[in-house]
Order: sequence, then structure tokens, then C-alpha cells
Amino acid sequence: MEGITGSMLLMCLFCFISLTNANTSPTVQSSVYKVCEDTPKGKVAFTINATDADGDQLTYSLGGPNAGYFSVDPKTGVVSVANDLDRESGDIMDLLTVTVSDGPNFVQRDLTIILEEANDNKPIFEESSYDIEIPEDTAVGTSLFRVIATDRDYSDAGIVHYSIDEVSPSAGMKMFSIVNTTGEVKLIGRLNFTSLSTLYRLKIVAADGGGRCYYDNITYFSSDVFSFITVKDVPDLDPVFTGLPYVGKVEENSPADQSVFKVTAMDQDTEVNDDIIYSIENSTVDGLFQISGDDGVISVLSLIDREVVGDTVTLIVKARESKQNIHGVYASATASVQINIIDVNDNKPKFYKCGGSEDELSCVEASHFTGEVSEHSFGSISINMTVKDLDKVSKTELSLEGEDKDIFSVEPKFTISDSVVQLLVKQPQNLDFEEKQQIVLRVIAKDQETSFSSMATVTINIMDTNDNTPKFKQDTYKLKVAEHSPAGTIVANITAEDPDTMDQNITYRLLPDSILLYFDVEQHTGTVYVKNKTLLDREVRSLYSATLQARDTDGKPGTTVLEITLTDINDQPPVINRDSYVVFVPEGGQLEVKIEATDADDANEPNSQIVYQIDPSTYSDNFTIDPDTGVLRNRGEIDREALDPRLNGKIELNVTATDKGADPLSATVTVIINVEDSNDNTPQFQESHYKFSVKEGEKGAYVGSVYAEDLDQTTEFNRISFSIIDGSFGSFIIRTFKDKHGYRGNITVDPDIELDYESTRKQFKLRVEATDLEQKKAEVMVEVEVIDVNDERPEFKPMESVTVKENTIINGTVGNFMGQDKDGNHSLIYELESMKCRCNGSLTACSSFILDPTGEVRLNPETTLDYEECDQVVIEAQVVDEYTEKGENNSVTTGEMVIDIEDINDNAPKFIHSDPESVFVVVSESASKGTSVAGVTATDRDTGVNSEIKFKVVTVHFEDTNNHTENWRVLFEAVTTQQKDIYVGIIQTTEVLDMKLKGKYLVRVTATDTGDLSSSTVLEIFIVDESFKVELEFTSSKAEVEKNLDNIIKALTAATKAAVEIASIGGATETRDQSSTIVVAYFVYTNGTALTSNEVDAMLSDPEHYLALTQLGLKNIGKTPAIEPDIDPMKYILMGIVGGLVIVLTVLITSLMCTRRNYRRKLRAAKAMNSASMVTSDKQKSGPVVPGTNKYTVEGANPVLNLNIDSAMALGEESSDVDKVSLNSLDYSDDMSIPEKDSKLGMQMIREEEEEEEDDGPPEYIEPLGAALAQRGQKKGPNNHHVGFDNPAFSTTDL
Repeated sequence: MEGITGSMLLMCLFCFISLTNANTSPTVQSSVYKVCEDTPKGKVAFTINATDADGDQLTYSLGGPNAGYFSVDPKTGVVSVANDLDRESGDIMDLLTVTVSDGPNFVQRDLTIILEEANDNKPIFEESSYDIEIPEDTAVGTSLFRVIATDRDYSDAGIVHYSIDEVSPSAGMKMFSIVNTTGEVKLIGRLNFTSLSTLYRLKIVAADGGGRCYYDNITYFSSDVFSFITVKDVPDLDPVFTGLPYVGKVEENSPADQSVFKVTAMDQDTEVNDDIIYSIENSTVDGLFQISGDDGVISVLSLIDREVVGDTVTLIVKARESKQNIHGVYASATASVQINIIDVNDNKPKFYKCGGSEDELSCVEASHFTGEVSEHSFGSISINMTVKDLDKVSKTELSLEGEDKDIFSVEPKFTISDSVVQLLVKQPQNLDFEEKQQIVLRVIAKDQETSFSSMATVTINIMDTNDNTPKFKQDTYKLKVAEHSPAGTIVANITAEDPDTMDQNITYRLLPDSILLYFDVEQHTGTVYVKNKTLLDREVRSLYSATLQARDTDGKPGTTVLEITLTDINDQPPVINRDSYVVFVPEGGQLEVKIEATDADDANEPNSQIVYQIDPSTYSDNFTIDPDTGVLRNRGEIDREALDPRLNGKIELNVTATDKGADPLSATVTVIINVEDSNDNTPQFQESHYKFSVKEGEKGAYVGSVYAEDLDQTTEFNRISFSIIDGSFGSFIIRTFKDKHGYRGNITVDPDIELDYESTRKQFKLRVEATDLEQKKAEVMVEVEVIDVNDERPEFKPMESVTVKENTIINGTVGNFMGQDKDGNHSLIYELESMKCRCNGSLTACSSFILDPTGEVRLNPETTLDYEECDQVVIEAQVVDEYTEKGENNSVTTGEMVIDIEDINDNAPKFIHSDPESVFVVVSESASKGTSVAGVTATDRDTGVNSEIKFKVVTVHFEDTNNHTENWRVLFEAVTTQQKDIYVGIIQTTEVLDMKLKGKYLVRVTATDTGDLSSSTVLEIFIVDESFKVELEFTSSKAEVEKNLDNIIKALTAATKAAVEIASIGGATETRDQSSTIVVAYFVYTNGTALTSNEVDAMLSDPEHYLALTQLGLKNIGKTPAIEPDIDPMKYILMGIVGGLVIVLTVLITSLMCTRRNYRRKLRAAKAMNSASMVTSDKQKSGPVVPGTNKYTVEGANPVLNLNIDSAMALGEESSDVDKVSLNSLDYSDDMSIPEKDSKLGMQMIREEEEEEEDDGPPEYIEPLGAALAQRGQKKGPNNHHVGFDNPAFSTTDL
């Protein structure tokens, strides 16, 4: 009992010390972590967020089935990837346990790892290849097939896009297309099995949309698959003959069915390869040939005679397919086959008579021929004989037979073709009509290659000939006739005679042919007569010699000579030696010229004597001529100016020479007298004064012309040159031109000068001089007046800007463009160049106004001015002078009118909605009066005072968590501030808010401008419980945290995807580092849901965001410790002592009450021990097994105590051999150790044991160990049994 009491006191003291100096266990703040599945091995995945309130050094370890994927730094808790991760195998890893220990204590927590997607899978096609067959007539646009590829990734990385990367052959790229999103492959080009490829290989690529997680670079994956598209041939082409052209041959007389030629046709649809059926469609000669329908062999059908059918036969052969094509018809093709007929020598040569024209020559076979030949004549004899051998190749020999065959020869002697046969005279002397009038011959034609021959008879008639010529009586006849005798005058009659009796008709002819111009002879009588009266001119030719020829009927001639003399008559007029006389005489000089003439008549006759005279004319009286000598002279002084100027000083006289014949003849000659001019006149102007006008500004403009004339009639003396000698001032020039009468001086403005009417010189007086070549001069005054011309460009007058109110509907003039022109006569109109509106600070083309030609600017009724859209209009215009005569008619620069659009209050304020992720919340720190809980912003598109905005809270509703809404008093107010052009309404509380409410406030805020135009919006202000408060510890100072607060909030928002409400920023508590800063924040989603501290810890531990937050100074994340009030430590210690004493007293009382029961249980355990000794087991080391201990079966099974306490210390003293007395002393009978003993004894023992429990003995204990400990604590006395437990299967190690 004393031992128990001591133990209890020791335990009480131990509890007291524990209560006063407890060591708390570590806390794992977050159990959810996000890890990129592509995080490389050895790279940091996340950091275990664990804290220890005592600040002890923590150690970390991982366990669980998924622990092999990670490794943890035992000191820092930094977890790295150990094996490759795969989100597609499971996006959540939850079989991972972390153990965090601070030394004395440890804590375990299951971690949930959310694997975030990285694009680590490429698209996989469902099929390894996509092979199809399609007919070549597949319609364009047909869907051929669809490829499907799947990507185990999700989001953009899992979206598959399809494309055709390449097509073989490359021309196939134009044949196929694929839908980018569905993978549907379509035909976009027309197929052709014959002319295009029959097989296309498509390389189809499936690419994902790319993605990234751990790495910054976006990764794209793709895979490809091949599709073989086989084009299937269809019957759509006609058959085609091969081996063209077709030319065959066959001998004439060939037997029937003999093969001649074979044609071959093939189906162009090579894959269809339909059977071909052949037939003969046409033939130049019918019935000669046949064709096999199966194989196209052409053979002989009937007897062929080349001499009848000709050398060639042309067949039209048709090849037809045996089956219908896709159009439902039998496709066919035709070809021409030329069969040459080979000749066989099977015909003998024959004789023919041929007649008709060359185009229609006809020949008839004959055996008798006739011909004629003149006696004693050479040459060939035509007998109309043609020899033919109908064979194509022949060699024919011709020969003569008969009595007179030697007189003739036959031509040709040999021939290989059809030939005309002629007989040639070899011995003409033997052809004598007087001896023989007819000869008969035989012509033999023989085929040299065969024995074939033919014979024909030829009869030749001999014709008589004339062999005598005509003769005249004299060899020469001398005749006379007067010249110019009339035609037909007979000169003589002369005839000839021919002794041949057969020649009775003699004809006459004069030779040579040149005499026939003068004389001729009557053909049948021989009378010579005059042929041409005119040509018989004695003065030309007085004697003619000719030959008179006489011919008989055969044309044999006989001749005689005729000498004909002409007698003279007066038929020749005088002939003047020159065609004309041209003489030159100076003006005022003396003329003398001799006219000479001759007469061709007989010089001894009066017919040749000549007399001269001047024919009357205009100037003939001024001259005389000697009638005998023909000398011509002038009677007085010659004045050039007295002559008609059109004659140019030339006088023409006609002088006649006449002979003295009975019928006088004369001749006339022209005498031209050129009177040479002399400069005896000065120039003279037509007018005494000239006046002209000219427009200003025209360089080289024509002013006017002056005219002057010099009466001298030659250019040498009347050529006039004009010049301006005064008054021009370099502004004018004059050029001289020949005029109809005299000369003209054209006055023009100098090409380099522009006259200016606006200058001081508006009139010029020019002195113009006319001078001939010998400087004889005349002057005239010319006045030139300058005329004003509209040549000045208009220009704009300065103009001020115009103001127009927006939304105006005025129809009148808004403003005017004003122009001016220096010219007196002008008409100005205005044209729009551009119109631009200044909208949002930039100028763009618009049509808000209309510019009239008068320069008035009006509002375009089809548009409405809106200041908020465009605040200014800039109009550029050109002013144009319609009367401009010279130069540009528009202004040099454009005019600009600026129209300012004046704002009016026509727009209500418009709220600017903040980031959709922003949330307005009320937390305990902001529940006091005057605290800002939300904010609104608004703008007014108007400007100035019209854009001023006032905010006001008009209604407040409260909606609880059950979506029940009720009206509420106005707990908030709006304070209006301005930031540049944006007005901000700060929503503040007007009283302390009740934080016990669960839900949100619906606050309606209005924004009103100065024109009472307003709009409203409803704000949701959530009430967030204080339990969602999160404490963030930063290593930097409060000032630095406040400076970086915006960046910190952005980083926290990016990590949690929640709105961050900063409740407070303050210094560290006493339990933390005093150099750090504590930020108290709430993390709330847009639906009002808030994150707990652990959830925030898990999200902020994500490596993607943890590094950025660490750089901003984030050190620790945890729930804010409760603020403890100042309590006196001594008071707490005393309370602990009192509590400890109460506990000790309670333990002592409980121990006394349980002693008796534990003692009894000890005895029952000892009895059980004795019973256990009877049981043997192979699994025991040795000795009995004690029930209730950790040695039921084998070592290490069913542990019941896991305290590292030495057994001796627990029992209060050291173990001794006395304590280990054999349990056999507790046996009630030795029979208990005999296994064969009846089992009834065991039952009796149990009953006795139950009876002892009813007695007042030691207390019963539930477990043997408790009984043993209880006995060790009892005082030693004579009644105490020293009991020891000797159990080899129970060791102190297990304790």
C-alpha cells in the first residue's frame, strides 16, 4: 500500500510539472498543395507549411503509397519531385502522409496533392492509318473520311487541330483539304485516274493548342498519321488504238481468210480494262476484207484483183467496249487502216486507142491503127497507139514487122509503164508518093518477164508535097509618086507565076515590115499602093526601097526589088531655130535680138523663102522687127514699174516667120524679154498710224500687224525688214513676214516678258521702222494698250473658329468661308477638300456639315452632333475663281474652318464597374462607424460642370444566407471625391454594424450630375466571420509592407483567385520576431465564400506563387493567435498547485478502492499462468504464455503498452530471485500439472476461484500486470506471499 501511495505521489508530481511546463505538438497548416505534373526530378514541388508554437526545430518525413514520388528535406520541409508525375494517371494524389516532429512530439497529416496540367501528352490518332479507295468520278466537295485524335491533356493543351502537312505527289495539295477542328478530309479537286496520280499519300498532323505549367515556355505537341488514298478507275474514257498509223499489205489473188493485219485497241480505263469488240465500219472497196471481233485480225474475205480495186484499200475499223460506261453508252473509237495491194504479174501488154481531154482521157483496146506521112519527110508519125500492161510493175519490149519495116522505127523500144507508141521515119528518101501511096506494118508488144505478147496492124498513108516556087518578070522595078499622095494611090501593079499545077493561088507581100508604114500590096492581085499620106514626106525621105514577095500554097517564096521616088510639094512651114528667145535688159536699157528661121522645102523654090513680123499684143507697140533679117529692137525707155507686177518684169512677144509658097506656111516663136529691176522706190506703210490692244500676262501674245510695200518688183529691192526703234521698253518684238501685197510686221509680246495690267505701264507707243535691203526707210507710230486679264489666284480671308452646340438641329448657316481676288472681274465658289472630326483625340473623316458653293457651312441633317463622340470638326476648302483666264483658278492654300462642338448636359453618369473579381466585405475590423467598406466609380461623358457627379446611398437591403431579403435602414453613406475625370464614391458606415448577421447588404447607390441626370447601381457587401481571418507574417517593416501593398495584394489574388481584404497592418506579437510585420487579411470569392487559414496556406504554398510572395517578404502563414489578457503568473501557479493536490487526493482514494479487486485479479492471473503452462506451442520461445500481455503468440504481436519504462523502476525496486518463485507454489494440487487428469478438476478449480472472490480477500485486478504491481507495493509481512513471475515469453524489452 505504501508503494502504491508513493507511486501515486510520483505521478501527481509528474502531472503537476507537465501542467506547468507543457510542450505543444507541431501544427501542419495546410494539407492541399498544387504541383505541376512536369516538375523535373529534383526540383522543388512545394514546402510543407508546419509551425510549432514553442519554436522548436521541426523535422519532416513522408509516408504512404505515393511517398515514392517525392522526397522531403527533413530540416526545411521542402518537398522535391523524386519520380515522374502524371496528371493523366490521376489528378489528385491523396495517399501521402507527412510526419512533422519537434522532438518530444510529432503529428501526422494526410496531404492532398493536386497535379496541375502541363502539356505533356501529344495527340494520339485512333487509327494507325487511314486508307481508303475512292472512284475517280467522286464529286468535288465530297467528305472522304474523318481522322480523330485525342489528347489526354485538357484546356488548350487538349484541343486538337488538324492539318495536311504534305501530300505525295505534291500536286495533291490542291486535291484535298481538312477541316481544322473536326478532322474531316474533303475532296477539293477533280480526280483523274489516267492523267493524274492513282495514289495519294497524305501526311495529316494533329497538333494541340499548347500549354505550360512548370516552365515558362509554351510547349506544343503534335503527331502525324498517313492516309493512303487510292483512286479507283471508272469506265469514263473511250478506247484508244495503239501503234498508229495502221498500214498493211496483201498480194492480189490471195486466198480467203488469209491474215493481213492486226489492229489493237485498249481501254484507257486501265483498272477496268473492258473487253474490246472490233468491226469494220467502212471500206473504200466493199467485201474484200473481214475482221475478227475478238482479236482485231483483218483477213481476206474475197478475191482481190489489184487491177480492179487499185493499189490501196482503206478500212475504217471500230473498237467498241463490251460494257457500258458511266454514261450508259458503249464507248468506242475508230481508226483508219490502209492496206496496200501487192501486184502480181498476171496480165499481158495490150494496145489501146485513147481519146478525150487530159482530165477525162478514155482508152479502148484496139488491134488496127492508121497514120499519114508526107513524102520525103522526117519525123514521127502519130498513130494514136498506147501500150499498157495492167500489172503495177511491167517491162514491155516493142518491135516492128513487115515489108517496109526498115523505113520506120518504133518508139519507145522498151517501157515499164503505160506509153504512147510512135513511128519514126528512118529513110525519108524511100517515101515517094509517085511510087507508093500506102505502107502496112505490124507492131509487136512482148512482156520481157513472161511469154505474154500482143500484136497490132498499122496502115501508113503517104501524102504528096509541093516542090516549086513563084517567079517575077523583072528583078527590079523603079517607080515615082508625089509626096503626101492620098492613101490608096496606086503606084504599080506587079504579078508572079508558079509552074506547079497544084499551086494556083499566089499571095503577095512587101518586105521589110517597116515599109508597110508607107506602102502596101494587095495580097492576091500584086497591086502596090500608098498606105499613109502623112508619112510620105520628101523633106524627110525622098527614096524608098522594098522587096515584093510572092508565095504559093505551100509558102514557097519568090521576090523582086521596088525603088520608089517621092516628088516635092509646099508642105514644110518655116522652122525657127529656137523654141523661144529669152533676153534680159536693164530697166531703162536698149534691146536688140535677131530671130532666125529655116524652111525645109526645096531651096531653089519660093516655098523656102521667109518674111518676119511681130504679132499684136499688150506691149508689141513698144518693139519693132526687120522683116528680112528678123532683128528685134525696143522703141522707147523700158520702165519695170510700168509693167504689170504679176508679170514679174517679164514681157512676152510672138514673132511669126512665113514662107512665099502658093499656099504660104508660117511658124511663130515666143520672145521673152526680162526687164531687170533697179532700186528706185522706198518702202511705204499702208496706214499712217496703228493702234492695238493685248491681254496681260500672256508671254509671246500676238499684238497686231503693220503693213508696208516697196514698189520695186524684185525681192532684192522690195524686201522689207521691220524693227521697233523706240517705245517698247523691252516688252515687244516684231517679226517680218511676206504678205500678199508687200510685207507684214507681226508685233508680239516678248516670250520672256509677262505684261502686268496691275503695274503702272498700261499703254505703249512704239516707233516701227520699215527698211529695204539698201536701207531706204519709212516710219510709223503704233499704240499698244494692255488689257486686264483674270490671272490672279483667289485667297482666303482669315477666319475665326465657330462654336456649335451638340444635338443642335438648326438649318441655317453655321459659318462662312470668305475669299478674295485681286482681279476686278471674278466669280468665287467654294469646294470641299476634306472634313475631319476630332474623336477621342484623333482626326477621322466625317460628314457632319455641308459646304455650299457660296461658302456657307450648314449642318448635315443626316447626322447628329455628339460632343462625347467628337468635340471638334475641321473643314478644309478650296476657293475657285470661275472667271480665271490664265493660271490656276484655285487658292494656293486651303482655307480651314474649325468648328468647336459645345457640350450640353445630355448624358447621365455611368458607373465604371470594377474588376469582376473584386468583392466588398465587412469584417469585424471595419464594422465600426465611419469605416470605408466599399467604393464606386463613375464618369459623365459631358464636360465641365455638366460632368460633376454626386453619389448617394438611397436604399439598403439585407439578404441572409437563406436568400431572404428585407428592407433595412440606411446604414451607409457615400462620400464623393474626384480623381481627374473620374468621380469616386467611398461607401462608409453610418453606425456600428452587427457582425452576428450572416449574409450580405444590398446597397443601392445613385450618381447624379448637375443636370439631375442620374444612374444607379447595387453593391453587394458581404459580412465575413472573424473565423476566416488570416495572419500573414512579413520579414520587412511596416513601412515597406505598406509601400508594396499593391504588389502583395496582386500576388495574393493571383495565388488564391479571391479578393483580398486587408484588415490591418501591424507589428509582430511578443511571440514573434519583433522586426517582422503582421498583415491581417480576409480572402473572399465573388459569391461571398471566404477561405480559411489552412486553405490559404495550401494555395500560397504553390511554387508558382510562393517564390513571388517570398520575394515580397512573406515569411509565415497562420491563424492569428488570441490576445491574452495580462494575468498574474503567481496566481496561475497557485491555481495549478491546488488543482494538483485535488488530483492526488482523487488518485489515492481510487487506488484504495481498487486494491482488493486488483489483488484478486493477480491471483486469477497466477492461476491462468499455471493453466497456460499446460499448453505448448511451436511459436513460443519457452515457458507459459500470459494472457493480457504482449506475448499471446509471437514476439511483437498485440502490444498493450508502448512506454519506454524500466520494469524495475515501475515496480519500485530491483528484481530479485526471491520475487521469481515458481508459480507451482500456487497450485492447489499436483494433479494440475498432469495433462491426463480428468477435466473435471479444472472446472472445480474455477468454482473455487469464484468462491474466493466472494470472500474478503485482496482486490481483484483486471490485468495480471496490474496485480503484480499492486503486490510489489504491499508492505511485507508474515501473511504476504512472495510471488514472482517467471515467464520466458515475457521480457522487459516488451515493457
